[in-house]
Amino acid sequence: MSQGAQAAGAAADVSFEEALQKLESIVEAMESDDLPLDQLIHRFEEGAALAKLCQERLGEAELKVRRLEEGLDGTLSAHALPEGSLGAP
Repeated sequence: MSQGAQAAGAAADVSFEEALQKLESIVEAMESDDLPLDQLIHRFEEGAALAKLCQERLGEAELKVRRLEEGLDGTLSAHALPEGSLGAP
């Protein structure tokens, strides 16, 4: 199993907030210019997996918010979204 695949598997077990915090620490470490190339590549792979996880979790949250619409009587109802609308600006 590659290091990137290992990072992706480990990233799937963390919350959005934990993944974002870890991603921020990876960016700081990469910006410090103190990492050797092999560690820099490993951190980049780990960061890419965490960024993908954060993007997926945000997309899921956006979908949930879009599908729930509060009616005039205060009840929440689900509405189908047009196909392909997830992640669209």
